[in-house]
Amino acid sequence: MTKRIAKTGVALAALSAALMAAMPARAAAYPHAGERIGTVAEVYDGKLLPDEAVSTYRNIDRLFPTRPIKAGGTVRDLPAAEKPLGEVSLTEGEKTYDLYDVMALDSFTAMIVLKDGKVAFETYQRGNTPETRWMSMSVAKSITSTLAAIAIKEGKLSGLDAMVTTYVPALKGSAYEGVTLRDILMMSSGVRWNETYTDLASDRRALLEAQIAQEPGSAMKLMASLPRAAEPGTLNNYSTGETQVLGEIVRGAVGKPLADYLSEKIWVPYGMEADANWWLDSPDGHEIGGSGLSATLRDFARFGQFFLENGTIDGASLLPDGWVREAAGPTTLKDGSKLDYGYMWWTGWTEPSIADGAFAAIGIQGQNIYINPKRNVVIVTFGAQPKPTGKEPVDPLVFFDAVAAALD
Repeated sequence: MTKRIAKTGVALAALSAALMAAMPARAAAYPHAGERIGTVAEVYDGKLLPDEAVSTYRNIDRLFPTRPIKAGGTVRDLPAAEKPLGEVSLTEGEKTYDLYDVMALDSFTAMIVLKDGKVAFETYQRGNTPETRWMSMSVAKSITSTLAAIAIKEGKLSGLDAMVTTYVPALKGSAYEGVTLRDILMMSSGVRWNETYTDLASDRRALLEAQIAQEPGSAMKLMASLPRAAEPGTLNNYSTGETQVLGEIVRGAVGKPLADYLSEKIWVPYGMEADANWWLDSPDGHEIGGSGLSATLRDFARFGQFFLENGTIDGASLLPDGWVREAAGPTTLKDGSKLDYGYMWWTGWTEPSIADGAFAAIGIQGQNIYINPKRNVVIVTFGAQPKPTGKEPVDPLVFFDAVAAALD
Protein backbone atom coordinates (compact mmCIF):
# COMPACT_ATOMS: atom_id res chain seq x y z
CA MET A 1 0.00 0.00 0.00
CA THR A 2 2.86 2.42 0.86
CA LYS A 3 4.40 1.91 -2.58
CA ARG A 4 1.04 2.52 -4.25
CA ILE A 5 0.51 5.79 -2.34
CA ALA A 6 4.04 6.94 -3.17
CA LYS A 7 3.54 6.11 -6.85
CA THR A 8 0.27 8.04 -6.84
CA GLY A 9 1.97 11.07 -5.32
CA VAL A 10 4.65 11.07 -8.03
CA ALA A 11 2.02 10.72 -10.75
CA LEU A 12 -0.02 13.58 -9.30
CA ALA A 13 3.02 15.84 -9.14
CA ALA A 14 3.94 15.12 -12.76
CA LEU A 15 0.37 15.60 -13.96
CA SER A 16 0.00 18.86 -12.04
CA ALA A 17 3.23 20.23 -13.53
CA ALA A 18 2.10 19.40 -17.06
CA LEU A 19 -1.28 21.05 -16.58
CA MET A 20 0.18 24.13 -14.90
CA ALA A 21 2.40 24.64 -17.96
CA ALA A 22 -0.73 25.27 -20.01
CA MET A 23 -2.21 27.72 -17.50
CA PRO A 24 -0.87 31.13 -18.63
CA ALA A 25 -2.89 31.09 -21.86
CA ARG A 26 -6.09 30.67 -19.84
CA ALA A 27 -5.26 33.03 -16.99
CA ALA A 28 -6.64 36.17 -18.60
CA ALA A 29 -9.89 34.50 -19.62
CA TYR A 30 -10.84 32.78 -16.38
CA PRO A 31 -11.02 34.78 -13.13
CA HIS A 32 -9.79 31.97 -10.86
CA ALA A 33 -7.01 30.53 -13.03
CA GLY A 34 -4.12 31.76 -10.86
CA GLU A 35 -5.41 30.42 -7.54
CA ARG A 36 -3.51 27.88 -5.47
CA ILE A 37 -5.23 24.50 -5.54
CA GLY A 38 -4.94 21.12 -3.84
CA THR A 39 -4.66 17.66 -5.34
CA VAL A 40 -7.36 15.26 -6.42
CA ALA A 41 -6.32 12.85 -3.65
CA GLU A 42 -6.88 15.60 -1.07
CA VAL A 43 -10.34 16.20 -2.54
CA TYR A 44 -11.37 12.59 -2.04
CA ASP A 45 -9.60 12.31 1.32
CA GLY A 46 -11.42 15.39 2.60
CA LYS A 47 -8.10 17.04 3.51
CA LEU A 48 -8.44 20.55 2.12
CA LEU A 49 -8.87 23.63 4.29
CA PRO A 50 -11.93 25.73 3.37
CA ASP A 51 -10.31 28.36 1.14
CA GLU A 52 -8.17 25.79 -0.66
CA ALA A 53 -11.19 23.57 -1.20
CA VAL A 54 -13.08 26.44 -2.83
CA SER A 55 -10.19 27.35 -5.14
CA THR A 56 -9.70 23.69 -6.07
CA TYR A 57 -13.35 23.00 -6.82
CA ARG A 58 -13.54 25.89 -9.27
CA ASN A 59 -10.30 24.87 -10.99
CA ILE A 60 -10.72 21.14 -11.50
CA ASP A 61 -9.61 21.51 -15.11
CA ARG A 62 -6.13 21.91 -13.64
CA LEU A 63 -6.28 18.47 -11.99
CA PHE A 64 -6.61 16.42 -15.19
CA PRO A 65 -6.64 16.97 -18.93
CA THR A 66 -10.09 18.02 -20.13
CA ARG A 67 -12.12 18.30 -23.31
CA PRO A 68 -14.25 21.42 -23.81
CA ILE A 69 -18.02 21.24 -24.08
CA LYS A 70 -18.48 24.04 -26.55
CA ALA A 71 -21.29 26.56 -26.25
CA GLY A 72 -22.41 28.65 -29.21
CA GLY A 73 -25.29 30.37 -30.86
CA THR A 74 -28.07 32.20 -29.06
CA VAL A 75 -27.88 32.09 -25.26
CA ARG A 76 -31.11 30.98 -23.59
CA ASP A 77 -32.34 33.82 -21.45
CA LEU A 78 -33.00 33.27 -17.76
CA PRO A 79 -35.22 36.27 -16.91
CA ALA A 80 -35.95 37.40 -13.39
CA ALA A 81 -39.08 35.91 -11.83
CA GLU A 82 -41.97 38.23 -11.13
CA LYS A 83 -41.98 36.96 -7.54
CA PRO A 84 -38.52 36.55 -5.99
CA LEU A 85 -37.89 33.97 -3.30
CA GLY A 86 -39.04 35.28 0.07
CA GLU A 87 -38.57 33.91 3.55
CA VAL A 88 -37.67 30.22 3.79
CA SER A 89 -38.23 28.29 7.00
CA LEU A 90 -37.73 24.58 7.60
CA THR A 91 -37.65 22.25 10.57
CA GLU A 92 -35.52 19.14 10.87
CA GLY A 93 -35.81 17.24 14.10
CA GLU A 94 -36.09 19.83 16.84
CA LYS A 95 -34.19 22.55 14.99
CA THR A 96 -35.50 25.30 12.74
CA TYR A 97 -33.46 26.88 9.97
CA ASP A 98 -33.75 29.60 7.36
CA LEU A 99 -31.95 30.10 4.05
CA TYR A 100 -29.00 31.88 5.65
CA ASP A 101 -28.47 29.05 8.12
CA VAL A 102 -28.45 26.38 5.45
CA MET A 103 -26.17 28.27 3.07
CA ALA A 104 -23.60 28.54 5.88
CA LEU A 105 -24.04 25.18 7.58
CA ASP A 106 -24.11 23.10 4.38
CA SER A 107 -21.19 25.08 2.90
CA PHE A 108 -23.02 26.14 -0.25
CA THR A 109 -20.88 28.53 -2.29
CA ALA A 110 -23.51 29.40 -4.91
CA MET A 111 -27.20 28.74 -5.47
CA ILE A 112 -29.79 29.48 -8.12
CA VAL A 113 -33.54 28.84 -8.00
CA LEU A 114 -35.69 28.73 -11.14
CA LYS A 115 -39.47 28.94 -10.95
CA ASP A 116 -41.23 28.45 -14.29
CA GLY A 117 -37.83 28.87 -15.95
CA LYS A 118 -37.22 32.26 -14.33
CA VAL A 119 -34.68 33.24 -11.69
CA ALA A 120 -36.29 33.62 -8.28
CA PHE A 121 -33.01 33.59 -6.37
CA GLU A 122 -29.33 33.62 -7.27
CA THR A 123 -26.25 34.10 -5.12
CA TYR A 124 -22.50 33.63 -5.39
CA GLN A 125 -20.32 33.25 -2.29
CA ARG A 126 -16.64 32.73 -1.43
CA GLY A 127 -15.47 34.75 -4.44
CA ASN A 128 -17.52 32.81 -6.99
CA THR A 129 -19.05 34.74 -9.89
CA PRO A 130 -21.42 33.94 -12.78
CA GLU A 131 -18.28 33.03 -14.79
CA THR A 132 -17.12 30.45 -12.21
CA ARG A 133 -17.01 26.87 -13.47
CA TRP A 134 -17.57 24.52 -10.52
CA MET A 135 -17.07 20.78 -10.27
CA SER A 136 -20.07 18.53 -10.78
CA MET A 137 -18.83 15.41 -9.02
CA SER A 138 -21.61 12.81 -9.47
CA VAL A 139 -24.03 15.31 -10.97
CA ALA A 140 -22.20 14.27 -14.15
CA LYS A 141 -23.75 10.80 -13.83
CA SER A 142 -27.20 12.21 -14.53
CA ILE A 143 -25.85 14.09 -17.55
CA THR A 144 -24.19 10.95 -18.94
CA SER A 145 -27.47 9.08 -18.40
CA THR A 146 -29.28 11.77 -20.40
CA LEU A 147 -26.80 11.38 -23.26
CA ALA A 148 -27.62 7.65 -23.30
CA ALA A 149 -31.32 8.55 -23.59
CA ILE A 150 -30.63 10.83 -26.56
CA ALA A 151 -28.63 8.06 -28.23
CA ILE A 152 -31.61 5.72 -27.77
CA LYS A 153 -33.99 8.29 -29.29
CA GLU A 154 -31.64 8.68 -32.25
CA GLY A 155 -31.46 4.91 -32.75
CA LYS A 156 -27.73 4.79 -32.08
CA LEU A 157 -28.32 2.74 -28.93
CA SER A 158 -30.69 -0.14 -29.44
CA GLY A 159 -32.58 0.43 -26.17
CA LEU A 160 -32.55 -0.39 -22.49
CA ASP A 161 -32.02 -4.08 -23.19
CA ALA A 162 -28.86 -3.41 -25.20
CA MET A 163 -25.91 -5.49 -24.04
CA VAL A 164 -22.93 -3.66 -22.58
CA THR A 165 -20.40 -5.74 -24.47
CA THR A 166 -21.99 -4.85 -27.82
CA TYR A 167 -20.73 -1.29 -27.39
CA VAL A 168 -17.71 -1.86 -25.10
CA PRO A 169 -15.60 -4.68 -26.55
CA ALA A 170 -13.01 -4.23 -23.78
CA LEU A 171 -15.51 -5.82 -21.36
CA LYS A 172 -16.09 -9.00 -23.36
CA GLY A 173 -15.36 -12.06 -21.24
CA SER A 174 -15.73 -10.08 -18.00
CA ALA A 175 -18.44 -9.98 -15.34
CA TYR A 176 -20.22 -7.49 -17.61
CA GLU A 177 -21.21 -10.27 -20.01
CA GLY A 178 -25.01 -10.49 -19.90
CA VAL A 179 -25.38 -7.02 -18.33
CA THR A 180 -27.80 -4.63 -20.05
CA LEU A 181 -27.90 -0.87 -20.39
CA ARG A 182 -30.85 -0.84 -17.98
CA ASP A 183 -28.75 -2.69 -15.38
CA ILE A 184 -25.99 -0.10 -15.73
CA LEU A 185 -28.38 2.85 -15.45
CA MET A 186 -29.87 1.36 -12.27
CA MET A 187 -26.40 0.46 -10.93
CA SER A 188 -27.56 -3.12 -10.66
CA SER A 189 -25.05 -4.93 -12.88
CA GLY A 190 -24.18 -7.39 -10.11
CA VAL A 191 -20.49 -6.60 -10.52
CA ARG A 192 -18.69 -6.17 -7.18
CA TRP A 193 -17.81 -2.60 -6.21
CA ASN A 194 -16.74 -0.67 -3.10
CA GLU A 195 -17.50 3.06 -3.43
CA THR A 196 -15.88 4.23 -0.17
CA TYR A 197 -14.15 7.46 -1.18
CA THR A 198 -11.75 7.71 1.73
CA ASP A 199 -10.70 4.01 1.71
CA LEU A 200 -7.44 3.76 -0.21
CA ALA A 201 -8.12 0.07 -0.85
CA SER A 202 -11.60 0.64 -2.34
CA ASP A 203 -12.55 0.13 -5.97
CA ARG A 204 -13.43 3.83 -6.15
CA ARG A 205 -9.90 4.80 -5.23
CA ALA A 206 -8.52 2.20 -7.65
CA LEU A 207 -10.54 3.90 -10.40
CA LEU A 208 -9.13 7.26 -9.30
CA GLU A 209 -5.61 5.83 -9.47
CA ALA A 210 -6.33 4.60 -12.99
CA GLN A 211 -7.39 8.14 -13.87
CA ILE A 212 -4.27 9.60 -12.27
CA ALA A 213 -2.12 7.20 -14.29
CA GLN A 214 -3.59 8.74 -17.49
CA GLU A 215 -3.03 5.54 -19.45
CA PRO A 216 -5.56 4.89 -22.25
CA GLY A 217 -7.88 2.01 -21.46
CA SER A 218 -6.83 1.70 -17.82
CA ALA A 219 -10.35 2.34 -16.46
CA MET A 220 -11.93 -0.40 -18.57
CA LYS A 221 -9.05 -2.72 -17.68
CA LEU A 222 -9.97 -2.21 -14.03
CA MET A 223 -13.69 -2.71 -14.67
CA ALA A 224 -13.00 -5.90 -16.64
CA SER A 225 -11.03 -7.32 -13.69
CA LEU A 226 -13.92 -7.10 -11.20
CA PRO A 227 -15.77 -10.26 -10.12
CA ARG A 228 -19.52 -10.79 -10.14
CA ALA A 229 -21.26 -10.48 -6.77
CA ALA A 230 -24.89 -11.03 -7.89
CA GLU A 231 -26.95 -11.77 -10.97
CA PRO A 232 -27.50 -8.73 -13.18
CA GLY A 233 -30.60 -6.74 -12.29
CA THR A 234 -31.03 -8.22 -8.82
CA LEU A 235 -28.97 -5.94 -6.55
CA ASN A 236 -28.37 -2.18 -6.53
CA ASN A 237 -24.86 -1.10 -5.55
CA TYR A 238 -23.83 2.53 -6.05
CA SER A 239 -20.79 2.53 -8.33
CA THR A 240 -18.94 5.34 -10.06
CA GLY A 241 -17.30 2.63 -12.12
CA GLU A 242 -20.71 1.80 -13.53
CA THR A 243 -20.98 5.31 -14.92
CA GLN A 244 -17.55 5.02 -16.50
CA VAL A 245 -18.93 1.95 -18.27
CA LEU A 246 -22.01 3.98 -19.28
CA GLY A 247 -19.79 6.66 -20.78
CA GLU A 248 -18.00 4.00 -22.83
CA ILE A 249 -21.36 2.62 -23.99
CA VAL A 250 -22.48 6.05 -25.21
CA ARG A 251 -19.15 6.77 -26.89
CA GLY A 252 -19.21 3.38 -28.59
CA ALA A 253 -22.77 3.97 -29.80
CA VAL A 254 -22.43 7.52 -31.11
CA GLY A 255 -18.84 7.28 -32.32
CA LYS A 256 -17.66 10.54 -30.76
CA PRO A 257 -16.47 11.90 -27.40
CA LEU A 258 -19.11 12.59 -24.75
CA ALA A 259 -18.14 16.27 -24.57
CA ASP A 260 -18.68 16.70 -28.30
CA TYR A 261 -22.00 14.85 -28.18
CA LEU A 262 -23.18 16.94 -25.22
CA SER A 263 -22.19 20.13 -27.04
CA GLU A 264 -23.95 19.07 -30.23
CA LYS A 265 -27.18 17.85 -28.65
CA ILE A 266 -27.72 20.12 -25.62
CA TRP A 267 -25.05 22.75 -24.93
CA VAL A 268 -25.37 24.60 -28.26
CA PRO A 269 -29.02 24.04 -29.25
CA TYR A 270 -30.42 24.67 -25.75
CA GLY A 271 -28.42 27.89 -25.47
CA MET A 272 -25.82 27.41 -22.74
CA GLU A 273 -23.85 30.59 -22.19
CA ALA A 274 -20.34 29.27 -21.54
CA ASP A 275 -18.02 26.48 -22.54
CA ALA A 276 -17.74 23.74 -19.94
CA ASN A 277 -14.96 21.17 -19.38
CA TRP A 278 -14.93 17.42 -18.83
CA TRP A 279 -12.11 15.34 -17.32
CA LEU A 280 -10.38 12.77 -19.54
CA ASP A 281 -8.89 9.41 -18.65
CA SER A 282 -5.77 10.25 -20.67
CA PRO A 283 -4.56 13.09 -22.90
CA ASP A 284 -7.10 13.41 -25.74
CA GLY A 285 -8.75 10.30 -24.28
CA HIS A 286 -12.20 9.39 -23.00
CA GLU A 287 -14.37 11.40 -20.63
CA ILE A 288 -14.84 10.33 -16.99
CA GLY A 289 -18.53 9.46 -17.16
CA GLY A 290 -19.24 9.78 -13.44
CA SER A 291 -17.55 13.07 -12.52
CA GLY A 292 -15.19 15.80 -13.66
CA LEU A 293 -17.61 18.03 -15.57
CA SER A 294 -17.26 21.70 -14.64
CA ALA A 295 -19.75 24.36 -15.76
CA THR A 296 -21.29 27.62 -14.60
CA LEU A 297 -24.17 27.76 -12.15
CA ARG A 298 -26.59 29.10 -14.73
CA ASP A 299 -25.68 26.41 -17.27
CA PHE A 300 -26.24 23.64 -14.72
CA ALA A 301 -29.61 25.31 -14.06
CA ARG A 302 -30.37 25.35 -17.78
CA PHE A 303 -29.60 21.64 -17.92
CA GLY A 304 -32.05 21.07 -15.06
CA GLN A 305 -34.70 23.09 -16.89
CA PHE A 306 -34.02 21.13 -20.09
CA PHE A 307 -34.65 17.89 -18.24
CA LEU A 308 -37.71 19.28 -16.45
CA GLU A 309 -39.12 20.18 -19.87
CA ASN A 310 -38.70 16.57 -21.09
CA GLY A 311 -35.62 17.43 -23.11
CA THR A 312 -37.55 19.68 -25.47
CA ILE A 313 -35.74 21.96 -27.90
CA ASP A 314 -37.63 23.87 -30.61
CA GLY A 315 -40.83 22.01 -29.80
CA ALA A 316 -39.41 18.47 -30.10
CA SER A 317 -38.11 16.21 -27.34
CA LEU A 318 -34.66 14.70 -27.67
CA LEU A 319 -35.60 11.97 -25.18
CA PRO A 320 -37.62 8.77 -25.59
CA ASP A 321 -41.30 9.03 -24.67
CA GLY A 322 -41.76 8.89 -20.90
CA TRP A 323 -38.03 8.98 -20.21
CA VAL A 324 -38.00 11.72 -17.58
CA ARG A 325 -40.60 10.07 -15.39
CA GLU A 326 -38.95 6.65 -15.77
CA ALA A 327 -35.41 7.96 -15.26
CA ALA A 328 -36.47 9.89 -12.16
CA GLY A 329 -37.47 6.61 -10.52
CA PRO A 330 -38.30 4.69 -8.52
CA THR A 331 -37.33 1.73 -10.68
CA THR A 332 -37.86 -2.00 -10.17
CA LEU A 333 -35.35 -4.83 -9.81
CA LYS A 334 -35.90 -8.18 -11.51
CA ASP A 335 -37.56 -9.69 -8.43
CA GLY A 336 -40.16 -6.91 -8.45
CA SER A 337 -38.76 -5.02 -5.48
CA LYS A 338 -38.86 -1.23 -5.72
CA LEU A 339 -35.58 0.62 -5.95
CA ASP A 340 -35.49 4.21 -4.68
CA TYR A 341 -33.16 5.16 -7.48
CA GLY A 342 -33.75 5.95 -11.13
CA TYR A 343 -31.48 5.96 -14.16
CA MET A 344 -28.62 7.67 -12.35
CA TRP A 345 -31.02 10.15 -10.76
CA TRP A 346 -31.94 10.08 -7.05
CA THR A 347 -35.60 9.83 -6.15
CA GLY A 348 -36.97 12.09 -3.41
CA TRP A 349 -36.81 10.70 0.13
CA THR A 350 -38.76 13.32 2.06
CA GLU A 351 -42.56 13.33 2.24
CA PRO A 352 -42.93 16.59 0.27
CA SER A 353 -40.49 15.51 -2.45
CA ILE A 354 -42.18 12.13 -2.83
CA ALA A 355 -45.59 13.81 -3.04
CA ASP A 356 -44.29 16.23 -5.71
CA GLY A 357 -42.35 13.59 -7.66
CA ALA A 358 -39.17 15.60 -7.09
CA PHE A 359 -35.77 14.08 -7.86
CA ALA A 360 -32.14 15.17 -7.98
CA ALA A 361 -28.69 14.82 -9.45
CA ILE A 362 -26.33 14.75 -6.49
CA GLY A 363 -22.56 15.00 -6.16
CA ILE A 364 -20.34 14.67 -3.11
CA GLN A 365 -19.31 17.78 -1.17
CA GLY A 366 -22.60 19.56 -1.85
CA GLN A 367 -23.34 19.58 -5.59
CA ASN A 368 -27.04 19.36 -6.44
CA ILE A 369 -29.58 19.78 -9.22
CA TYR A 370 -33.04 19.44 -7.63
CA ILE A 371 -36.01 19.18 -9.98
CA ASN A 372 -39.60 19.48 -8.77
CA PRO A 373 -41.99 18.87 -11.70
CA LYS A 374 -45.18 19.55 -9.72
CA ARG A 375 -44.03 23.04 -8.67
CA ASN A 376 -41.95 23.67 -11.83
CA VAL A 377 -38.84 24.42 -9.79
CA VAL A 378 -35.15 23.79 -10.44
CA ILE A 379 -32.53 24.43 -7.75
CA VAL A 380 -28.77 24.15 -8.23
CA THR A 381 -26.13 24.41 -5.53
CA PHE A 382 -22.35 24.46 -5.53
CA GLY A 383 -20.88 23.05 -2.33
CA ALA A 384 -17.51 22.98 -0.58
CA GLN A 385 -18.20 20.60 2.28
CA PRO A 386 -15.13 19.38 4.19
CA LYS A 387 -15.57 15.67 3.48
CA PRO A 388 -17.00 13.78 0.51
CA THR A 389 -20.07 12.67 2.47
CA GLY A 390 -21.64 12.97 5.91
CA LYS A 391 -20.97 16.68 6.49
CA GLU A 392 -24.35 18.22 5.69
CA PRO A 393 -25.85 19.39 9.00
CA VAL A 394 -29.13 20.08 7.20
CA ASP A 395 -30.64 17.52 4.80
CA PRO A 396 -30.49 19.42 1.49
CA LEU A 397 -33.72 17.88 0.25
CA VAL A 398 -35.60 19.22 3.28
CA PHE A 399 -34.19 22.63 2.38
CA PHE A 400 -35.02 22.35 -1.31
CA ASP A 401 -38.57 21.23 -0.55
CA ALA A 402 -39.00 24.30 1.66
CA VAL A 403 -37.63 26.61 -1.04
CA ALA A 404 -39.97 25.12 -3.65
CA ALA A 405 -42.97 25.49 -1.34
CA ALA A 406 -42.02 29.10 -0.52
CA LEU A 407 -42.40 29.98 -4.20
CA ASP A 408 -46.08 28.98 -4.37
